Amino acid sequence: MLQTFCEGRLFAERYGTAPVEVIGLHGWARTRADLAGPLAGLNALAFDLPGFGASPDPPEAWSAEAYAALLAEALAGLDRPQIVLGHSFGGRVAISLAAARPELVSGLVLTGVPMLRGKSASASPAWRFRVARWGRRHGLVSQSRMEKLRNRYGSDDYRNAKGIMRSVLVRVVNESYEDDLARITCPVELVWGANDTVVPIDVAREARALLHDANLEVIPDAGHMTPLSSPDLLRQSVQRLLRVGAP
Repeated sequence: MLQTFCEGRLFAERYGTAPVEVIGLHGWARTRADLAGPLAGLNALAFDLPGFGASPDPPEAWSAEAYAALLAEALAGLDRPQIVLGHSFGGRVAISLAAARPELVSGLVLTGVPMLRGKSASASPAWRFRVARWGRRHGLVSQSRMEKLRNRYGSDDYRNAKGIMRSVLVRVVNESYEDDLARITCPVELVWGANDTVVPIDVAREARALLHDANLEVIPDAGHMTPLSSPDLLRQSVQRLLRVGAP
């Protein structure tokens, strides 16, 4: 069942009939449908983040923190803190939410999340693009030339993004969450594909060292799309955190 929140700015799919205790946040250019497997059998909400699925675009180039602020409005109306499952971009939002509003989050399950800038496989653009980016900052390269280079050297996500979502992407891929990770006090399950070439396992290992209470589970033979390839293992991680928080 699809539900609306925040005066139509957020939509979410409802799982189960008891009070909600789990929130699911999908990756970039994906939708809530990715989380159907991990959330099956749970009392949960799988959100379409603004700009994806049923949720309208944000009004400007939002940061992960701005996404988290809107999500916090929705979660404030629930009757308990939530376990938040975040994949990739959704994990960025989950980290920002847990750091800024700890009273709303009782635990995190993070998978394939680019938490540390410069550590993902796509973090090093071609040298021509790096030089042009420096030139643009110093007024030596025109905006039109810069756009041509972005289309040539940018990621598939960049080329496929349209309108304000392209600006959102540029903003969030330059974010890093070391300070947020250090502020998170709830338990965290890091669940990573051993063969994730988008966000390598070393990112999870470095993030674990920054977190107060974190466990890392590595899934052999899995890649970046763990919600689709390993839904049962993600669900089990969520269930472990639910048991930790049970009275």
